Amino acid sequence: MPMDISRIFLVGYMYSGKSTVGNLLAQQLGYSFIDLDQAFEQRYHTHITLFFQRYGEAAFRQLESVMLRSITDSQVVVATGGGTPCYHDNMDYILTHGTAVYLQLTTDELCERVAHASRTRPLLAHLQPAERATFVGNQLRQREAFYNRAQIKIAVHTTPVVPLVNTIVSRLSI
Repeated sequence: MPMDISRIFLVGYMYSGKSTVGNLLAQQLGYSFIDLDQAFEQRYHTHITLFFQRYGEAAFRQLESVMLRSITDSQVVVATGGGTPCYHDNMDYILTHGTAVYLQLTTDELCERVAHASRTRPLLAHLQPAERATFVGNQLRQREAFYNRAQIKIAVHTTPVVPLVNTIVSRLSI
């Protein structure tokens, strides 16, 4: 069955590069780009970290799912949040309404990116650096069952973004 490339959903753990890759991929394809986390913050006029603190993760995941399902555009690249595919049958929705691309990194690679990030994500904010590797590794193992359902899997490692985007385009058979 041919892939539906009218909507391309980038999935993967936080700090895997979904927003950076998604923006460049959209430019290269002539598609629009939506960063689901940024769209959430614009729609609800708050930072996700503050939303988490005030209402909790369950409320965030519910509204995130609503946001995902509100994307009806075609010719769009969507950078999902790291947990988006793992809640409310969102991965089923993604696979039914487009093509999922999993940006894969190892726990060590993700922790390296976390260590150099300018902004800490809500799920990691309360952890000491030594605790992060355990948390990231455990959560990545739990989420991989969802991520691995993607039609396209790309091992990111240290590949520069332009060759990475070119690989995705070639795998989309465009």
